Amino acid sequence: MSNYIVVVSGLPRSGTSMMMRMLEAGGLDVLVDNVKGADEDNPNGYYEFERVKGTRYDSSWLNDASGKAVKVVSKYIYDLPLDQEYRIIFMKRNINEVLASQKRMLERRGFDPGKKRDQIMSSLFTRHLAEVSHLISTQKKMSAVYIDYCDIIENPLTYAMKVNELLDRTLDILSMAEEVEPSLYRHRSLNLNQ
Repeated sequence: MSNYIVVVSGLPRSGTSMMMRMLEAGGLDVLVDNVKGADEDNPNGYYEFERVKGTRYDSSWLNDASGKAVKVVSKYIYDLPLDQEYRIIFMKRNINEVLASQKRMLERRGFDPGKKRDQIMSSLFTRHLAEVSHLISTQKKMSAVYIDYCDIIENPLTYAMKVNELLDRTLDILSMAEEVEPSLYRHRSLNLNQ
């Protein structure tokens, strides 16, 4: 068993659940509790582990996480104790697409996010991602590969191979690639240069 923890991270709605599904299909054990089940926004499930949200106060769950994958959305990366080794698969996605996907999800749940929200959130997300990337790059026990959601949809096998390299080439990359469903790429942006 590996002595590192595989962390799948990124903003919410950036493809983290898809990557967790890919890793599971590739043969990696995943830490999930299925508290949040599949729905219209994530028909294949969220692949979340609720204890991640309380890591700042109780990180004991990490003792059983070596050799497994766990989804840690980017805001919780700061809470990971630095005495563990992490291999991070960081999902990136066009900010406009992330915002559109989040907005649709909020609307489905009966909330009105408002028009000004996008400008504010775009600025906050951009700054947050730069800060998280800097944190990862300065930690000796964190190594990462950054994967763009759009790219993996178009070339799943190429990026499954990239992930496999980070994780010591032990995964079934063909099974991983088969988990990518282009039909779930909703809220595709026309402006992919952001």
